Amino acid sequence: MAELAELDDPKIRAVNEKHGDDHGVNLGKLRALAKRLKTQQDLARRLWETDDTAARLLALLICRPKAFTRAELDTMVREARTPKVHDWLVNYVVKKSPHSEELRWAWFADPDPVVASAGWALTTERVAKKPEGLDLPGLLDVIEAEMKDAPERLQWAMNHCLAQIGIEHAEHRTRALAIGERLEVLKDYPTSPGCTSPFAPVWITEMVRRQGGE
Repeated sequence: MAELAELDDPKIRAVNEKHGDDHGVNLGKLRALAKRLKTQQDLARRLWETDDTAARLLALLICRPKAFTRAELDTMVREARTPKVHDWLVNYVVKKSPHSEELRWAWFADPDPVVASAGWALTTERVAKKPEGLDLPGLLDVIEAEMKDAPERLQWAMNHCLAQIGIEHAEHRTRALAIGERLEVLKDYPTSPGCTSPFAPVWITEMVRRQGGE
């Protein structure tokens, strides 16, 4: 914790706090520290319990994802206060867990929109990598009905799922594009030069073009 405190940079913290992340540690330095520590599940648990954002990010880098029970992961996703901790928890830990599919089902329609966004993130992963058994038209129905008025984090996750369906599944692309055009979610999102807009129709079209599709 003392070492993390020394790495805290007020300028980085000021930038991060604009995005809801209350830490000031350069992520490259955090990863270097994690590389030095290697995998330490007990230390990861203790770091998580501090409720400190930088410590929790470090915990997620040095933990053993498959060592957490389903109940632990459910508790952790509800405790993840900041966007970065939530994102790393889902992407670095839950996606590698043997409980990921059970949690996807459990979280998908959770009344807490941030928890539900984790369920949507896991669903988006399946859309891309293991779509067998998913009801893609049904997912598009939910997105069409609920994305426009969803809270920000949930809306972002639904939008990513919409884009992924359009990118990966040509038979649903026309409908995905039409939903994106009609709802106009993230249409005016500021995008840096060289980056792809998160507005689904632009995102879908650009990724299909890069993959050599039509």
